[in-house]
Amino acid sequence: MEDFYAHIAEEDSEIYKALQGEENREALGLELIPSENYVSRAVREASGSILTNKYSEGYPGKRYYGGQEFTDAVEMIALERAKKLFGAGYANVQPLGGANANIAMYFALLEPGDTVLGMDLSHGGHLTHGHPVTYITKIFNFVRYKMRNIETGEIDYEEMHAIAKKVRPKIVLAGFSAYPRELDYKKFVDIARDVGAYAVMDIAHIAGLIAGKAAKNPFDYGFDVMTTTTHKTLRGPRGGMILTRESEEIARKIDKTVFPGFQGGPHMHTIAAKAVAFGEALRPSFKTYALQILRNAKAMEDVFKREGIRLLAGGTDNHLLLADVYGSLGISGKEAEEILDEAGITLNKNAIANDTRSPMDPSGIRFGTPAITTRGLKEKESLRVAQSMVDILKHPKDQQVRKSTQEAIKELSTTFPIPERFA
Repeated sequence: MEDFYAHIAEEDSEIYKALQGEENREALGLELIPSENYVSRAVREASGSILTNKYSEGYPGKRYYGGQEFTDAVEMIALERAKKLFGAGYANVQPLGGANANIAMYFALLEPGDTVLGMDLSHGGHLTHGHPVTYITKIFNFVRYKMRNIETGEIDYEEMHAIAKKVRPKIVLAGFSAYPRELDYKKFVDIARDVGAYAVMDIAHIAGLIAGKAAKNPFDYGFDVMTTTTHKTLRGPRGGMILTRESEEIARKIDKTVFPGFQGGPHMHTIAAKAVAFGEALRPSFKTYALQILRNAKAMEDVFKREGIRLLAGGTDNHLLLADVYGSLGISGKEAEEILDEAGITLNKNAIANDTRSPMDPSGIRFGTPAITTRGLKEKESLRVAQSMVDILKHPKDQQVRKSTQEAIKELSTTFPIPERFA
């Protein structure tokens, strides 16, 4: 295969060296960060396409610059495919990322000082759902709900309802970044309807599972809006999107808030890459892929349970797992991340519910199966990866265990190279 970066090699040796290094890192190790994946060459080509040259402020048919025949076509294709994938009435594919999508959604549906009821970051929520370090909390009032039982992952819906009746939020927000169970969408909608709030779901982590019919679609339960990234399980370029179930009024507010409210010219090369990824996700093979993500995650869960390592929420219903390595093995999440990284397994340290350690050196690790599933690993191989992880985490100073783990990961990465379509 010809060098994907041949022109960069001629023009900029320093950047070429870094890109080649990343190519090798991804090829020779196993990626378990649940928010990462391998995109197809078609997505990468679209992302680096000629559309990066074009300014397209506005929306299809309503641009501020001329020469929009092909950009309009690309964005319309992306919109139609997005709506078909998620059963949405309206879509906006211009947000530059998931955080941008959430911020635009807040400003479209709220007035300054309004309240949002969202999931606590320490219990699996997302930074953009109202963590005090974010600037959005200076404008809107965020109140958080938590799990009732961190051993099973059960959300305290009764407490959530009581809080909602007390604070009268304008948005009841579902979604997460480190929560491994499936939410009860009907309860979220019932609570939102009872207090006159919008029901919004941030599906960033599980968008691909929803698109592949491996997870429930919140729109089927009456959610008004969904926000998402377009990478992660959806296996598209890094970017964001906002979907509206049926309200044209809400969709108009969202469009106006995205542009001109927060963004100028959309990144049309990225929108083209989104369109390509949506087209891939509409294929029958993507359903097979999404289901295999879940099967692989359950296989890894089995190993960690058998080995006596505590899993937050007791396991997983989706693509990710959260393990308490400090409580189970006496090593911090940071130490575990470094040990596994050395062995060729990439994941991330992560705080757990009620963590007594700092976020930069927490008690847990977060890992998942989207990327290894793209490589073709199935349950048998996922069991082996999980066992290798456990072995080295239980015996971090045993050089023989380190060596055997490194050899096992090298063998798996060689046996299951990144498919040519994604390499």
